[in-house]
Amino acid sequence: MKTVLKLAAATLIACAGLVAQGHAQEGKKTFYLLSHGGPSDAFWLDWNAGAQSACNQLNVTCQISFSGGDMAAQKEALNSAIAAAPDGIATTSAQAGLWTEEVKAAKEAGIPIVFFNTDDPETGRQAYVGADLTQAGVTWAKYLVDNKLVKQGDKVFLPVEVPGASYQQLETAGIASVFDPLGITYDVVDAGTDPAGIIAKMSDYMLANNPPVIIALGDSVAAAIKPVFDNAGIAPGSLPVVGWGNAKETAEAVRDGYFKAAAWQYPSAQGFMPVALLNLAASGEPIGYDVQTFSLYDQTSVDPILKLYSK
Repeated sequence: MKTVLKLAAATLIACAGLVAQGHAQEGKKTFYLLSHGGPSDAFWLDWNAGAQSACNQLNVTCQISFSGGDMAAQKEALNSAIAAAPDGIATTSAQAGLWTEEVKAAKEAGIPIVFFNTDDPETGRQAYVGADLTQAGVTWAKYLVDNKLVKQGDKVFLPVEVPGASYQQLETAGIASVFDPLGITYDVVDAGTDPAGIIAKMSDYMLANNPPVIIALGDSVAAAIKPVFDNAGIAPGSLPVVGWGNAKETAEAVRDGYFKAAAWQYPSAQGFMPVALLNLAASGEPIGYDVQTFSLYDQTSVDPILKLYSK
């Protein structure tokens, strides 16, 4: 996966750079990048750095906004972007079906539109950069099964920040495809979005249910694993945990044995590549392909990620 990602990145950078040079005299292109995330979230900080790097390298103007989970605000931002008639738009799709009309309007206006981080291919978007969230769920579940960390009759704790959001539904569908035939059950639990509240709610669930396994369905709940374990007096490694790992706290928890394995979405690349794709599309290049940014890491492979966070 890493080799494929590096080759894809190299190709996009090279091609987009050539296109940018060839059209330098035509004036700067303008792209809108709209995220459902929050600007202070660890993942989105890294994503923003990657996006800004692409904008600078390709000499384009980028209008970047974060809606902080407010879908109405993101919808308003997306419609405003379409009305501005930019050279391209990139957006997330935290809930299926939200942007069907907007994508149609953008395409009718001749504006290239790509999705990143969360996908909705039914809209007809031109490309996607990010993880296959259903496959992420499959990967976590298979890791637990293949390593004999879960068994028939177990009830797996699935904490999540926003139950019902597309990422939860897709990840849980992937988990279900592996667990259901094996008689392994799971409990999706609303942990909320407030960091202190997440720790309290997860701690309460642990105390009341004593789950044998945890799959953290989001980065905020994943980052809470170490304090939850420490508060409950649970030793690192005594209870198998897998899930997302796009935060410094989670990478450190992997290093220290709290996590068996965590998933990395290459947040900086996930910010860079939509800009490169839009630059190609705005210059008449076809972009009808997706770029997958996903790999699983553990104690043996966490060091490069920790080094990124130490910069």
